[in-house]
Amino acid sequence: MTTFLGPLGDLPPDEMRAALHRMADWVADYRETIAARRIVPTVAPGDIAAAIGGPLPATGTGVGMLLDEIDEVVLPGIVHWGHPAFLGYFGSTSNGPALLGEIAAAALNVSAMTWRTSPAATEMETVVLEWLRDLVGLPDTFMGIVYDTASVAVLHALAAARETALAGVRTDGLAGRTDIPRLRVYASTQAHSSLVKAAIVLGIGEANVVHVATDELHRMNAGLLQQAIATDRAAGMRPLAVVATVGTTTSAAVDPVREIAAVCAREGLWLHADAAYGGAIGALPEARALLDGLALADSVVVNPHKWLFVPLDFSTLYTRRPEALRAVFSLVPEYLRGDATDGEDAGGPDGRGAAIDYMDYGIQLGRRFRALKAWMVMRAFGREGIASRIREHCRLAAALGARVEREADFELATPVAMSVVCFRFVPASHDAAALDTLNARIVAEVNAAGRAYLTHSTLGGCTVMRVGFGNVLTTEAHLNAVWDEVVATARRVVGG
Repeated sequence: MTTFLGPLGDLPPDEMRAALHRMADWVADYRETIAARRIVPTVAPGDIAAAIGGPLPATGTGVGMLLDEIDEVVLPGIVHWGHPAFLGYFGSTSNGPALLGEIAAAALNVSAMTWRTSPAATEMETVVLEWLRDLVGLPDTFMGIVYDTASVAVLHALAAARETALAGVRTDGLAGRTDIPRLRVYASTQAHSSLVKAAIVLGIGEANVVHVATDELHRMNAGLLQQAIATDRAAGMRPLAVVATVGTTTSAAVDPVREIAAVCAREGLWLHADAAYGGAIGALPEARALLDGLALADSVVVNPHKWLFVPLDFSTLYTRRPEALRAVFSLVPEYLRGDATDGEDAGGPDGRGAAIDYMDYGIQLGRRFRALKAWMVMRAFGREGIASRIREHCRLAAALGARVEREADFELATPVAMSVVCFRFVPASHDAAALDTLNARIVAEVNAAGRAYLTHSTLGGCTVMRVGFGNVLTTEAHLNAVWDEVVATARRVVGG
């Protein structure tokens, strides 16, 4: 396989087929051997660029050589997120059915902006969104749309909230206006940083994101939220929206959504629920109580790429008020008028139905066929297959929590929640400041060894070690190996 692509055309069909077969073997081999790989690379900054840099060659490189260079240049610089002992963040959602869906979507390369430009992509997106909505327990009054990440979803939700509260911002903007007071958005001190970025982009401003204190379980205090809103109103500010978190990044804490919704209803504020991680727990009937009040939100984000086994990137925003999103983002330029359905055959005035144009509900015009990989995963696993995997991750987290509690000089930093475990090494020989440094060092040394990967964060003012389960390849044997690595590293660092 040495073909060089000339100035016109593509690979000949027979060579394309051979290359695809070789790549299929490469993918299968990688998945089969991933557990034996070192998780973190040993490269230094600039090593990869040095290997592939320099001027773009004037003539093409043979595809066979390019495939060789994946092993020679790319793999040495990869952090293997799919490794079963990679337990940082929320785990890897990669799996075989999803990979096959990605290959097909790349080959088709359609743009899912309108129904007419992509009937299959549009209608599959609608079906997948309905399946996901039902899986996590949201009512059918919610319409969904697929974005790339929760960061983009919260941006859209707050844009809809802003237009709902201040009609005309889409047309006239915010700059130079004296008729609009400072806008305020509220979230807990544990809320994701994407909220702040959304406030920056939307002209609300970083300083106008109010972080409300949490209780002993790191959940937003609804009483303090009410006080903060009252204080801001008295100061002449305009409360706009509240973001409740269902599964915080550090500890998977769940804010009291029903109580927060009651505050929002009294105050006339948009409630956005960030269930990017925690929404997946709704797949377990026995855990649905954790999502109490979620259906009262105006918008909810759930990220299947965090814990529903759809690989990056795939984020879903659900809203009871799709007309608010459409009011902000529907814009049909002249060159698309022949393709836009403009609500025809859409099943209702809010744009739902088979002929929906998803471009009307977000800033993206070009949209990948993301629904295909999600459809492959959901059909391949089924409702029970998804639930059983999530249930197993919760079991592994509980098992690790029990190991922590049995080990001398270790303690849980907060009760185990969903599939997240936060813990600390607390030998009596160290004071509080030294313990923070010590715990961060243990994480760094475990990760540097390459056999396991975890993260550290701050909880209750203290540095904690954090493990998150979410990989379908992770077993209790991996859990035990990671825990043994953590304990051995901790004992070594403090001299036994």
